[in-house]
Amino acid sequence: MVTFLRELDQRNQLLSRYGWLCLAGAVVLLVLMPFYSVKVLGINALIKPTKFLISTVVFSWTMAWILDYLSEQRKVKVFSWVVVIVLSFENIYISWQAFLGQTSHFNSSTPFHEIMFGLMGLAVGVMTLWTAYMGLLFFRSTRVELPTAYLWAIRLGILLFVLFALEGYAMGAILAHTVGAPDGGEGLPFVNWSKNHGDLRIAHFLGMHALQIIPLVGYYVLRKLPGLLLFALAYFALVTIVLMQAFRGLPLLG
Repeated sequence: MVTFLRELDQRNQLLSRYGWLCLAGAVVLLVLMPFYSVKVLGINALIKPTKFLISTVVFSWTMAWILDYLSEQRKVKVFSWVVVIVLSFENIYISWQAFLGQTSHFNSSTPFHEIMFGLMGLAVGVMTLWTAYMGLLFFRSTRVELPTAYLWAIRLGILLFVLFALEGYAMGAILAHTVGAPDGGEGLPFVNWSKNHGDLRIAHFLGMHALQIIPLVGYYVLRKLPGLLLFALAYFALVTIVLMQAFRGLPLLG
């Protein structure tokens, strides 16, 4: 693990250390959580910023690792700063709203909140498109010397990440993540995915984490291209089914 973290820092110092900063922030919120009684949508207000900080750590470290394979490192540096700026803006605002006991997403209660929600959507959209461009570089580059299955795992992982990241705009369009009931009902521990109704966050989560799952499978398990392609197709089909189930108002477990 120590070796991995050292190499991560060598591959992309900015994203590596940004991940450490966000991890520290998540730990602080976890320590504060038992002493903070304010609730938003029925759960401890600090759960949401904690989840987003942890997600930022995973995304930052993943991209720090895989983007080192590209030869276009100037473009990687620009992308890295885009990640830091966009996700810092999002995490700071989400945390600020949590400490105020207010929602950050889908909040149109005042012009200020409406503008901030719109800015978050715009910023994340820019970062997602930049991520798509990084994926395009993996498709176009002839200088990436990796095992074929692993290379395709990275390509497909980025592709599915982008597709299901853009699903967030479906939630933004309806100003909710629950289908069939208002947000804030009974949910699974910590993630708070609805137990009784459709929840668009589940496919959003599973699809975006294809960025980690598919490359890991391609590196450690399915080292032949046909098997990797079948796994990626099955994963896409599974997440799509979960998404369609949510749109029908059905819970993940029920």
